[in-house]
Formats: sequence, C-alpha cells, structure tokens
Amino acid sequence: MADIRVAGYPYRVEFARKPSLLEIRDAVNASLSSFSAKECDYLRSIGSELNPVADAMHQFITDSGKRLRPIFAYVGFLGTGASANQSIVNASAALELVHVCALMHDDVMDGSDTRRGAPSIHRAFEALHNRESLQGSAAQYGISAAILLGDLALIWSAKALHTSGISDETLIRAQAMYDEMRIELMAGQYLDIHEGALATQSVERSLKVARYKSGKYTIERPLHFGAALGTSKTADSHSELQRVYSSYGLPLGEAFQLRDDVMGVFGNPEETGKPAGDDIREGKRTVLMAKAFELISPTEAAVLTSALGNPALSVTDVERVRAIISESGALDQLEHLISGLTDQAVTSLDSTVVHPDARDLLTELATVVTRRKS
Repeated sequence: MADIRVAGYPYRVEFARKPSLLEIRDAVNASLSSFSAKECDYLRSIGSELNPVADAMHQFITDSGKRLRPIFAYVGFLGTGASANQSIVNASAALELVHVCALMHDDVMDGSDTRRGAPSIHRAFEALHNRESLQGSAAQYGISAAILLGDLALIWSAKALHTSGISDETLIRAQAMYDEMRIELMAGQYLDIHEGALATQSVERSLKVARYKSGKYTIERPLHFGAALGTSKTADSHSELQRVYSSYGLPLGEAFQLRDDVMGVFGNPEETGKPAGDDIREGKRTVLMAKAFELISPTEAAVLTSALGNPALSVTDVERVRAIISESGALDQLEHLISGLTDQAVTSLDSTVVHPDARDLLTELATVVTRRKS
C-alpha cells in the first residue's frame, strides 16, 4: 500500500491486486496534483508576476481529464506481469503533461475559445491583459502566454519522468518510447494544420493525420512506454509484447480519433465542453468530412466547402451541415469503421504474452475510448 495526499486527504493505492480503471485514474490524479503543487510553488517563489501562470497550470493539470495516456501506460506495464509501485504511477502520469502541452498549443492553432467548458489558456490570459489594462495587444499576449505554458508543461513532463523514482536502467529503456511519442505527436499536429491548408478531401490522408495526431500518442506509444517500464522478459517475448500492443493500439487509436471527429461535429456542448460544430468552424479536414465529400452532390459539396473554416457559422448553419453529412451516409460509414477497428484491436489481445490482468483492462478500455461523449 502507498499513501498519496491530495488536498490533505490520503488516497490509498493497493498495488498487490489488479486495479480498476477508476483506481488507476485516481492514482494518476493524485500524482499529478502533488507534482504540480510543488512546481507551482517554485514558480510563485520566483515572483508574484508568475502567480497567474502557477494558478493556470495547476488548474488545467488537475481539472478533470480522462488521463487515457497514463492509464494506457500503466496497463502496458501490467501487461509485462511485473509488480507495480508508486514510481510506475508517477512515470505514467508524466505522459499526461505531454497531453497538456498539446491541448494548450492546439487551442492556439485552432483559435478555440474554450476547453473543458472554461476559457482556453490563450483566451484566459488575453482576459487578464484586458483586466489589468496592460500595454500592447491583448490577443498576442494571450497567444504568447499559451505557447509558453504549453512549453512549460512539456518540460514538466520530462522532469516528472526523471524524478518519478524509477531506476536509471528503467528510465533509459523508457526514454526511447517517450521520445518517439513526442516526435510523432508534433508530426501529427503539423500534418493536421497542413491538411487544413491544402483543403484536401482524401480519406487516406485524413486517416494518416488521425493516426499520428492522436492515435499513436494516445494508445500505442503509451503502451510501449509502459512495457519498457516493466520489462523483465527475454528480448523475444518483449518484442512480441510490443507487437501485440501495436496490433491493438494502432486500430484502436484510429477509432479513438474517429470518435473525436464525430463529436467535433455532432457532440453535445454540455458533454464536450466545446461549442456545437466546432470542427466545422475550424475547417478540420477529418475522415468524416472526407467521406461526406465522396458521397454528396456538387450542390451539397459547395455548401460544405463554404461552411468549413467559417468562424461565423450560426447554429442553423451547423445544423444544415450536420444534416448533409448524416443524410449522405458518411456518419453511418464512420460508425461502421469505428466498430471494425475496435473489433480488430480487441481480437489482437488473444495472446498469452499479455498478462491476463492487462488483457481484461485493455478490453474494457476499447469500449471506453470508442463510446465516450467527451
């Protein structure tokens, strides 16, 4: 047993048995809260000017979040059959800070006003500039602050990993997967903005963006990272475990992003924390959009083309676009693709190389990530 204190209350983690997904999430939350509080205290000690930075970082890091990347990393570790301890929770939690960086920067690139139902970081600091009647452009101040806070989250991610308590040998093993995850994330983010600039209508190209922007860094690489944290297997069995994790993680990662694409158009703002049809206003060239263009008439294509990337779309405009996509059959095709990819992922787990505890949790996670509403 290990005690972790959050806001003065201990959260107990029992490492001697298979945890539930909720227990893993709670343990990750506790680790992140403890790490963030310490780092924010250091920021505040530099000067009172950094108090808003510390407050924003701590709130963003500790304010909910599904914690999928740390959970997949921890379950990836369990798949090796090794025994967990607090250092594994801490190392897994470090991956969430990579995600924090991506979200902060993503909101700047997309011009998003909200995140999880609250102002995005660049909008929050833009508002701070206005409240305090500072000089210069409030919008540029907010953008600059968000870039710096995102960079800080990425730095904190590395620090959280290096100070997690894992051995030097384990750190060296895990570092390679950690680096690959960050490189592929940045590559995917660039592919995303590039596809938008090209205004492509290709399902194949959109699937590639989905794989690198979200799929690989959400599921496959965290699983590989977790396996590297716990590997005590022979080289051959470790290689086989990584292969199974890829066979599971790649299709499920794509299904995860495709579900995100559906929510970006059809999601309920009360559940997603984003305005209705946000992906339409941002001009996202998703697989859903590409499939719709394949199926609709030239007249409907003209409507969809004019809507994509138009930030002034009304609710009525969004509903019209939704109707065109839905009536074309593109939404049904995407749901069928999500189901097929999910089944493919779960089928790949039929391997004795994955510890049964991890296999059960990964099967459960396949449902969690593809049927979510936020």
